Amino acid sequence: MCISFTLIYLAISFSKNYSKPWRSKEGKSFSNRMKTGPLEPGEASNEATSAKLMISGVAILEFILRILAAAGTLGSAMATGTTEETVSLFPQSILLNAEYSDLPMFTFFVIANSVACAYLVLSLPLSFYHIIRRAAKNSRIILVMFDTAMLALVTSGASTAEAIVYLAHNGNANANWFAICQQFNSFCERTSGQLIGSFAAAFVLILIIISSANAISQC
Repeated sequence: MCISFTLIYLAISFSKNYSKPWRSKEGKSFSNRMKTGPLEPGEASNEATSAKLMISGVAILEFILRILAAAGTLGSAMATGTTEETVSLFPQSILLNAEYSDLPMFTFFVIANSVACAYLVLSLPLSFYHIIRRAAKNSRIILVMFDTAMLALVTSGASTAEAIVYLAHNGNANANWFAICQQFNSFCERTSGQLIGSFAAAFVLILIIISSANAISQC
């Protein structure tokens, strides 16, 4: 019982001591020192300036990323569109020719990257406009919508081409599809290499969308 009353007494004393405002050595309470109300004009202007600088930096980064994505899609489209190889099947001069137009998947890959490249090039003036006009919000939203559509287009084209490249390298025993890369080695190597540029462009588009969304939130 004595221990219980002692604990109750200590608890009451503790609550009374900490219910009072804490005072410093100068005698001023800690609660009075806390600032309440709106920010000072200088602090508000500093925050506005830092926000503008961040939006400008994001706009410059977005402009550079668009150039990189356009270069990746252009290189993939041109390299795949010009890929062709002719091999002889037998010594009796029976020739076999392989080019991208023989497979609809590669045709779709070239078209998808060409459309994305054309869009990225056409979007460069508007992206440069965002560097000058930081508060432009509606145009940023429109670009994000088109960027998302181009990301879906490039990803689908690269995924489709990647599937047929896998079959060309490994074949499919269940469907009796033989690997053709043993005969068309140069054709397969070149088409496989262009997938890297297309997937890299898709990754850059993701970065563009994220940076644009960040800039929109700061406008």
